[in-house]
Amino acid sequence: MNEIVCPKCGTDRMDDIFYKFKICSSCGRHFRMEPRERIAYLTDTDTFTEFSANLRSLNPIELEGYEEKLSEAEAKAMMKDAVITGVCKIDGKTAVLGLMSFNFMGGSMGSVVGEKITRALLKGAEEKLPVIVYTTSGGARMQEGIFSLMQMAKTSAAAAELDRAGVPFFAVACDPTTGGVTASFAMLADVILAEPDALIGFAGPRVIEGTIRQSLPQGFQRAEFQLEKGFVDIIAPRNEQKRILSTLIDFHKLRK
Repeated sequence: MNEIVCPKCGTDRMDDIFYKFKICSSCGRHFRMEPRERIAYLTDTDTFTEFSANLRSLNPIELEGYEEKLSEAEAKAMMKDAVITGVCKIDGKTAVLGLMSFNFMGGSMGSVVGEKITRALLKGAEEKLPVIVYTTSGGARMQEGIFSLMQMAKTSAAAAELDRAGVPFFAVACDPTTGGVTASFAMLADVILAEPDALIGFAGPRVIEGTIRQSLPQGFQRAEFQLEKGFVDIIAPRNEQKRILSTLIDFHKLRK
């Protein structure tokens, strides 16, 4: 096994908490994590059943080289697109779960990601099941042009349907959650959780500094800064997320 060194504190002494949750045992840094790894720590054993599994992106604007990029991303992430959706149990409570992968083209939201998130939200509304979505994304997928931007409206409309049905929606913002994902469904949940030190925003800090020509505050757009400003509701370390989400499901019973 290759040596793993924490880029924040420099420790190379990783223990069980790292191998289960990918958290540095010395400084608490949360390394990036893939959907299947999250399913393992979050859901009850063998309860996750995937749906919409066979959807694959096309090339709607016939962009040269896009099919090759999709094939490379599929091999790298071992996923058919940048999100997995399914039904699971968390402490015995049934929920719809969506998990994004930054490894698949930076978690970018194209037509398939938008469709799968929309289906997850509408499934929750129809079956009266709480919906949990883990977000990590650089934003809309530029290779699909206007079709990717349309997903912002579509997912937002689905979130509104879930709200009208009185079904709770929880989002967990992971590092990074930016661009069109932040500007749509990621910030429409009833409760927005964030992993420690996650970058959460729309445009990146360098773009903002270049636009306003001012220095930004220390920790700008990090989860703790966003909690202080009211942009997120809870900082949820990975090893506490199952307990927190289970409690939130209990607290947010279906509204009459």
